[in-house]
Amino acid sequence: QVQLEESGGGLVQAGGSLRLSCAASGRGLSSSDLGWFRQAPGKDRENVARIRWSDDSTYYKDSVKGRFTISRDSTKNTVYLQMNSLKPEDTGVYYCAARAGKAGPYSDWGQGTQVTVSS
Repeated sequence: QVQLEESGGGLVQAGGSLRLSCAASGRGLSSSDLGWFRQAPGKDRENVARIRWSDDSTYYKDSVKGRFTISRDSTKNTVYLQMNSLKPEDTGVYYCAARAGKAGPYSDWGQGTQVTVSS
């Protein structure tokens, strides 16, 4: 099981930037995928980015490609989501999540951090 704690959310104007952090701890981290999800009011939770701990391969949702960057610092067991050129539609609660292996559901979740982008 992996424990996750997000930080770095806040209020920003459209076009601005934020960096989210996810501090991870627990067993199995080295073989896990770490993902960032977001949930906007009235909408389903969606996966916006993912990084594979073993090889740093990444995935991005089409709508954030070129604007968001996911990365990790293995010395700190921390995953980051750098968000640039933010848009009002990026508003939502952002969650960090982990899953064992390369497929299947994410089983461990952080508590979430609010990101609000004003127009």
